[in-house]
Amino acid sequence: MTAQTLKAAEINLGKIFSDDFEFEIPEYQRPYAWTTEETLQLLSDLEGALNREDDDEPYFLGSIVLVKAPSQARSEVIDGQQRLTTLTILLAVLRDLVDDARLAADIHKLIEEPEVVWDDRPAQARLTLRPRDKEFFKTFVQTPGATAQLAGMSGNKAETDSQRAVRDNANALREALTVWPQVELQRLFKLMAKRTILVTVSTPDLNSAYRIFSVMNARGLPLAPADIFKAKVVGDIGEEEKRKKYADLWERLEQNLGRREFGELFGYIRTAEHRSRPVRGLLQEFPEQVLNQYLPGRGAQFVDEILKPYAEADLRLVGNAFTGDGPWESVNAWLKRLDQLDNDDWRPVALWALTRHGDDAEYLSSFLGRLERLAASMLIRRVYSTPRSQRYVELLKQLHEGSGLESPAFELTDEELTATRERLDGELYLVRPVRKYVLMRLDSLLAADPGATYDHRVITVEHVLPQRPEPNSGWTQKFDEETAAHWVHRLGNLLLLNRRKNSEASNYDFEMKKHKYFTSTKGVSVFPLTTQVLQEEAWTPEVVQRRHKRLTSLLHDEWRL
Repeated sequence: MTAQTLKAAEINLGKIFSDDFEFEIPEYQRPYAWTTEETLQLLSDLEGALNREDDDEPYFLGSIVLVKAPSQARSEVIDGQQRLTTLTILLAVLRDLVDDARLAADIHKLIEEPEVVWDDRPAQARLTLRPRDKEFFKTFVQTPGATAQLAGMSGNKAETDSQRAVRDNANALREALTVWPQVELQRLFKLMAKRTILVTVSTPDLNSAYRIFSVMNARGLPLAPADIFKAKVVGDIGEEEKRKKYADLWERLEQNLGRREFGELFGYIRTAEHRSRPVRGLLQEFPEQVLNQYLPGRGAQFVDEILKPYAEADLRLVGNAFTGDGPWESVNAWLKRLDQLDNDDWRPVALWALTRHGDDAEYLSSFLGRLERLAASMLIRRVYSTPRSQRYVELLKQLHEGSGLESPAFELTDEELTATRERLDGELYLVRPVRKYVLMRLDSLLAADPGATYDHRVITVEHVLPQRPEPNSGWTQKFDEETAAHWVHRLGNLLLLNRRKNSEASNYDFEMKKHKYFTSTKGVSVFPLTTQVLQEEAWTPEVVQRRHKRLTSLLHDEWRL
């Protein structure tokens, strides 16, 4: 990138929204996403600049990055879509609120280049949004008087998240500016046109533009690594029609998963495909380790062979969304259990299996069962992030080599088996991430349906014998201090409730706890683990010991400990 290809200048909005620029939001860009909070903050900042004593002081609004040839007006917006769109909405609201028709016409010139009849040149919008939002924006923002129609508009007409953001931001600006005197609206427009400055960085080359994408306004919505990868991949596809097709596909996958999960997916893909732990950051490692195997020249193949299969697998993973009876119900149950872990290091391994064996329910059920056993053991033993990730990486290497269900990394060593048993036998309640997971697994084992999972909004772990029993209570008569200290936090003394903890109720005697705390309003419990306790006539050290032995034995059998 040379001084001849890169141009940077401070330009006021009156010049930005002129014939020198025809802004286009490329198909591969993310949707417009500024919220009313960010929009009203922009207005507040402009109002602050308006009230400064020095009327000549410029107001800097940040930077935009464009792909633009020096001799052409056409400008692809790489960074700055959020600001340019919001500024256009603000100008449109001003245009529709001012009483002076001549002022309204002047404002509209910054929104739309006027028609030139003698040159057969139609009116041209200064900013063109992506195709799916272009007509909505033209109809309800860029058309004079149209912003008033956005008030009360339902989601039936504003069909996309981007269109709803346009509607909400226009309405918020109208509500804020309606109370301004006309003279202040005029002053605001003059401030915007003459004194509001954008640093405009342009280059005719897309790759150069993305190398400088970090020149961004602090208030802007930063591009995520997934946005950069999208530009590289979609920009690599030569035919315009094909490029639009893959841009649509990319965006549909992102919308289905949600922006956050979609962004996380690239890290999972990197780990699953490269079989290594992340070291330097996704923006550096993903192109080097995955994407550059397809670029240049095979961008569409990357989407077809890597992104689409992994995204569809991840959608099923996060939604436990396999359909069918028998083994498919088992697959969903395993995914729900894995999702209850306190980390997501297992996901690249699960996604590897889902992308390669997505139609084989028997295989997936066996695979995920082995994965859950390994993950549960590491959870119970409190294996830290680095060795835990390294274990999954080793498993991925073996899977890529063809070991499949017999991969040695699935298996627990004698030391790991012993440590897992010892932790289960210990004061499980004191380890918050472990206790709930273990009790939920036990509950599914005790249920009539061994694949049962629960979706209660609240699930808590509670003691039968209280942590701090009242002196001279029935509890202290059955449990001396040493015995109580030994059993209170162990598995045999714990159960599940679908309600918030109640510190007062936790000290009830056993009979009252059973009838008023451990049961629902219908006198039953939704958890088999708790129903077990309700069937006991008394709660003694012998009962706790017997129950503890039975529950740990169930887990030993389930996890082959």
